[in-house]
Amino acid sequence: MDQGEQQRFRTELSRAEREIGRVIDPGVRALVITGIMLVLVLTAVLPWVGDAPGWQILAGQADPALGVGLLPRLFSINSAIAGVLLGALALATRRWAIAWLAAMFCCVVTVEGVIAIWSRQTAEAGEPGPSFGLVIAVIAMGVLASQWLRIVWSRA
Repeated sequence: MDQGEQQRFRTELSRAEREIGRVIDPGVRALVITGIMLVLVLTAVLPWVGDAPGWQILAGQADPALGVGLLPRLFSINSAIAGVLLGALALATRRWAIAWLAAMFCCVVTVEGVIAIWSRQTAEAGEPGPSFGLVIAVIAMGVLASQWLRIVWSRA
Protein backbone atom coordinates (compact mmCIF):
# COMPACT_ATOMS: atom_id res chain seq x y z
CA MET A 1 0.00 0.00 0.00
CA ASP A 2 1.51 3.33 -1.00
CA GLN A 3 1.06 6.70 0.73
CA GLY A 4 -1.72 7.90 -1.62
CA GLU A 5 -3.87 4.84 -0.99
CA GLN A 6 -3.37 5.12 2.77
CA GLN A 7 -4.41 8.78 2.71
CA ARG A 8 -7.55 8.02 0.65
CA PHE A 9 -8.39 5.18 3.03
CA ARG A 10 -8.03 7.45 6.09
CA THR A 11 -10.11 10.17 4.46
CA GLU A 12 -12.86 7.71 3.56
CA LEU A 13 -12.78 6.18 7.04
CA SER A 14 -13.07 9.55 8.79
CA ARG A 15 -15.96 10.54 6.48
CA ALA A 16 -17.78 7.30 7.35
CA GLU A 17 -17.16 7.95 11.05
CA ARG A 18 -18.70 11.41 10.85
CA GLU A 19 -21.71 10.07 8.94
CA ILE A 20 -22.32 7.35 11.53
CA GLY A 21 -22.13 9.96 14.31
CA ARG A 22 -24.92 11.98 12.70
CA VAL A 23 -27.39 9.10 12.42
CA ILE A 24 -29.49 7.48 15.16
CA ASP A 25 -30.85 3.96 15.30
CA PRO A 26 -33.94 4.01 17.51
CA GLY A 27 -34.52 0.27 17.19
CA VAL A 28 -37.54 -0.91 19.18
CA ARG A 29 -38.01 2.57 20.62
CA ALA A 30 -39.22 3.67 17.18
CA LEU A 31 -42.31 1.50 17.68
CA VAL A 32 -42.84 2.86 21.19
CA ILE A 33 -42.50 6.44 19.93
CA THR A 34 -44.90 5.78 17.06
CA GLY A 35 -47.43 4.26 19.46
CA ILE A 36 -47.20 7.19 21.85
CA MET A 37 -47.54 9.61 18.93
CA LEU A 38 -50.74 7.78 18.00
CA VAL A 39 -52.00 8.10 21.59
CA LEU A 40 -51.19 11.82 21.46
CA VAL A 41 -53.20 12.22 18.26
CA LEU A 42 -56.11 10.23 19.71
CA THR A 43 -56.24 12.47 22.79
CA ALA A 44 -57.41 15.23 20.43
CA VAL A 45 -60.89 13.66 20.44
CA LEU A 46 -61.00 13.36 24.23
CA PRO A 47 -62.18 16.23 26.45
CA TRP A 48 -59.36 18.48 27.68
CA VAL A 49 -61.13 21.32 29.47
CA GLY A 50 -64.73 20.75 30.47
CA ASP A 51 -66.40 19.13 27.47
CA ALA A 52 -64.10 20.75 24.88
CA PRO A 53 -62.03 18.13 23.05
CA GLY A 54 -58.37 18.67 22.29
CA TRP A 55 -58.91 19.44 18.62
CA GLN A 56 -61.21 22.34 19.54
CA ILE A 57 -58.59 23.70 21.93
CA LEU A 58 -55.93 23.33 19.21
CA ALA A 59 -58.06 25.08 16.61
CA GLY A 60 -59.25 27.77 19.02
CA GLN A 61 -62.86 26.66 18.54
CA ALA A 62 -63.65 25.88 22.20
CA ASP A 63 -66.70 27.52 23.77
CA PRO A 64 -65.64 30.91 25.16
CA ALA A 65 -67.81 30.26 28.22
CA LEU A 66 -65.30 27.57 29.26
CA GLY A 67 -62.56 30.16 29.67
CA VAL A 68 -59.91 27.79 28.35
CA GLY A 69 -57.08 30.30 28.62
CA LEU A 70 -53.68 30.48 27.00
CA LEU A 71 -51.80 27.59 28.61
CA PRO A 72 -53.94 24.64 27.44
CA ARG A 73 -54.01 26.17 23.95
CA LEU A 74 -50.25 26.69 23.93
CA PHE A 75 -49.74 23.11 25.12
CA SER A 76 -52.01 21.76 22.38
CA ILE A 77 -50.12 23.64 19.66
CA ASN A 78 -46.66 22.75 20.97
CA SER A 79 -47.53 19.10 21.62
CA ALA A 80 -48.72 18.79 18.02
CA ILE A 81 -45.49 20.35 16.76
CA ALA A 82 -43.06 18.57 19.11
CA GLY A 83 -44.86 15.31 19.68
CA VAL A 84 -46.15 14.61 16.21
CA LEU A 85 -44.42 16.68 13.54
CA LEU A 86 -40.90 16.90 14.96
CA GLY A 87 -41.05 13.30 16.17
CA ALA A 88 -42.13 12.04 12.75
CA LEU A 89 -39.38 14.07 11.10
CA ALA A 90 -36.77 12.65 13.47
CA LEU A 91 -37.93 9.09 12.85
CA ALA A 92 -38.03 9.60 9.08
CA THR A 93 -34.62 11.24 8.75
CA ARG A 94 -32.90 9.43 11.64
CA ARG A 95 -30.68 12.46 12.19
CA TRP A 96 -29.22 12.96 15.65
CA ALA A 97 -29.69 16.74 15.60
CA ILE A 98 -33.41 16.45 14.84
CA ALA A 99 -33.81 13.75 17.51
CA TRP A 100 -32.05 16.05 19.97
CA LEU A 101 -34.46 18.87 19.09
CA ALA A 102 -37.41 16.51 19.54
CA ALA A 103 -36.09 15.43 22.96
CA MET A 104 -35.55 18.96 24.22
CA PHE A 105 -38.82 20.29 22.81
CA CYS A 106 -40.77 17.35 24.27
CA CYS A 107 -39.24 18.04 27.70
CA VAL A 108 -40.26 21.70 27.55
CA VAL A 109 -43.77 20.85 26.31
CA THR A 110 -44.23 18.30 29.10
CA VAL A 111 -43.51 20.96 31.71
CA GLU A 112 -45.81 23.29 29.81
CA GLY A 113 -48.56 20.64 29.99
CA VAL A 114 -48.14 20.21 33.74
CA ILE A 115 -48.48 23.98 34.14
CA ALA A 116 -51.59 23.90 31.90
CA ILE A 117 -53.18 21.28 34.17
CA TRP A 118 -52.26 23.31 37.23
CA SER A 119 -53.73 26.47 35.69
CA ARG A 120 -57.04 24.67 35.12
CA GLN A 121 -57.06 23.28 38.66
CA THR A 122 -56.66 26.76 40.09
CA ALA A 123 -59.29 28.33 37.82
CA GLU A 124 -62.01 30.64 39.06
CA ALA A 125 -65.02 29.10 40.77
CA GLY A 126 -67.50 27.83 38.23
CA GLU A 127 -64.91 27.32 35.47
CA PRO A 128 -64.25 23.72 34.45
CA GLY A 129 -61.05 22.00 35.47
CA PRO A 130 -58.81 19.79 33.37
CA SER A 131 -60.36 16.68 31.86
CA PHE A 132 -58.77 13.29 31.39
CA GLY A 133 -57.75 13.96 27.77
CA LEU A 134 -55.38 16.73 28.83
CA VAL A 135 -53.87 14.54 31.54
CA ILE A 136 -53.32 11.65 29.09
CA ALA A 137 -51.74 14.05 26.58
CA VAL A 138 -49.29 15.34 29.21
CA ILE A 139 -48.37 11.78 30.22
CA ALA A 140 -47.86 10.89 26.54
CA MET A 141 -45.55 13.89 26.11
CA GLY A 142 -43.56 12.80 29.17
CA VAL A 143 -43.13 9.31 27.76
CA LEU A 144 -42.09 10.77 24.39
CA ALA A 145 -39.54 13.00 26.11
CA SER A 146 -38.04 10.06 27.99
CA GLN A 147 -37.83 7.91 24.86
CA TRP A 148 -36.18 10.67 22.81
CA LEU A 149 -33.72 11.37 25.64
CA ARG A 150 -32.71 7.70 25.76
CA ILE A 151 -32.12 7.69 22.01
CA VAL A 152 -30.10 10.90 22.09
CA TRP A 153 -28.03 9.79 25.08
CA SER A 154 -27.26 6.43 23.47
CA ARG A 155 -25.07 8.21 20.94
CA ALA A 156 -22.65 9.42 23.61
